[in-house]
Amino acid sequence: MSMDMQVVEDKIVDWLRKQVKDAWCKGAVVGLSGGIDSACVAALCKKAFPDDVQGVIMPCMSNPEDRKHAELLAKRFDIPVEVVDLETSFKDIVRSVTGESYNPAEHKGLTIANIKPRLRMTVLYYYASKLNYLVMGTDNQSEEMIGYFTKYGDGGVDLLPIVDLYKRDIRKLAAHLGVPKEIITKKPSAGLWDGQTDEGEMGLSYDELDDILERMKLGKGFEGLDPAKVEKVKKMVRISEHKRRMPPGCKL
Repeated sequence: MSMDMQVVEDKIVDWLRKQVKDAWCKGAVVGLSGGIDSACVAALCKKAFPDDVQGVIMPCMSNPEDRKHAELLAKRFDIPVEVVDLETSFKDIVRSVTGESYNPAEHKGLTIANIKPRLRMTVLYYYASKLNYLVMGTDNQSEEMIGYFTKYGDGGVDLLPIVDLYKRDIRKLAAHLGVPKEIITKKPSAGLWDGQTDEGEMGLSYDELDDILERMKLGKGFEGLDPAKVEKVKKMVRISEHKRRMPPGCKL
């Protein structure tokens, strides 16, 4: 389904202003990863709050290109930026919980990697509290539906401006907003470890994922699609349901 990106922009900007006003806050804090999703959210927030948006770059043994792209984005949209290097904090926590100095060859996997987005969440809320802003989430619909985010990490936010847009829509929105081309065309990555990419970790492309998710949402069939990938996506949606809900309480 084709979407008018000017209409999308206007709706999100109006929604952001209302949400922030209703919360008795002044503006928005955005973590700038150098990726397309945070770029779109930052650009939209700048339109909504020209003088009240704060970007935060939080490298943690990250690809230097990510910081370069984050700074490029901030310069393009005239967004003030704070840089908080989290490498020392990350290594200190790893040492505290494992009893060992961080060793990338030994300390692999999501259990350790997810410490990074949870540290970033803590930093974003520091600035939000300091400035009386709200923390902006950068998850799109593709990621939200399969739970491709860290619970209480990049999933720990106040608002989700682009959560109703699939990844393919985000690319169109980014072009409409004037996001630099090198950000739009780079391989999506959560920056959890060296060489990590979203599509490599998921085992399918975003185009394949979006097609499956849209068919699921609209109740359409899956003719012509790889049955194994369809089942994989269905499972991802099913087992991540807890991430999309507030914690349940036992009713006595």
